[in-house]
This record gives sequence, C-alpha cells and structure tokens, in this order.
Amino acid sequence: MAKLILTHEVTGLGSAGDVVDVKNGYARNYLVPQGFAIHWTRGGEKQVTDIKQARAIRALASLDEAQALKAKLESATITVKASAGSEGRLFGSVKTSDIAAAVAESGLGDVDKRTIELSTPIKSTGAFSATVRLHDGVSATLALKVIARK
Repeated sequence: MAKLILTHEVTGLGSAGDVVDVKNGYARNYLVPQGFAIHWTRGGEKQVTDIKQARAIRALASLDEAQALKAKLESATITVKASAGSEGRLFGSVKTSDIAAAVAESGLGDVDKRTIELSTPIKSTGAFSATVRLHDGVSATLALKVIARK
C-alpha cells in the first residue's frame, strides 16, 4: 500500500489535503502522474495543513458562486457538436473536455473537465445528462443535446 496526500478531489477516494492509503499500482500509474496526489512524507504534514487552509478559504468564497453557477447550468441546455455518421452514431465519443468547452462557448462560465461525470459514454446524437461537482455538496445536473457537426 502507498500512502499519498491528495492534491485534488478524487471521486470515491477523498478531497484535497486528505492522506489516503491506496494500492501501489493505482498510485504509481494514475494518481501521481495525473497530479492528483503526491507521496506522503513526514515533512508533507505541513503541505497537508497548507492545502486544507487554502481549500477552506476558497470554499467560503466559492460556495455562493457555486450555487449561482448551479442555477445557471441547470436552467440551460448545453449543445455539444460532434462528428457523426448518417445514422447519428458518433465517430468516437463525447469527452468531458468537449462538454467543458461547450459550457464555456455558451457563456455560462468555466467548468473544469475533471469535475464532470458521465453516467454512460455518449456515443450517439440525442439528449443526455451529466453531473458537475461545483463544490463540496453542490452538484449540478447538465442537460446535454448532442448534435452532428456540419
């Protein structure tokens, strides 16, 4: 088992500043290379307190912003354009980065692609939904409309 300090929120594992034990392969192949975590050291305890303090300051300031953004996101339908065949089947799939770009294009604000969760892969045109984690305890459900790019 590897002991790590999370630098970002990881779904099902913890939030920034948490010290977690994970399997070596998960740490070595995913969490550390993606920048979601750093290896725990005794000197890392100071980093943990710094991360938690910074998160607490941001949390107070961003809670109201998150609730306002949630209201805007849930009131609109986001249109995502993707390359598709004649029967509506996509060439590839819609990724979270595509959804984040579509939200920005629509003028609703900036959403980090790492906070977007899809329940199933989007591989055809039509209506879908996605969940965006905006803040601790504040999630918005996006209504997506996937159309074929001309």
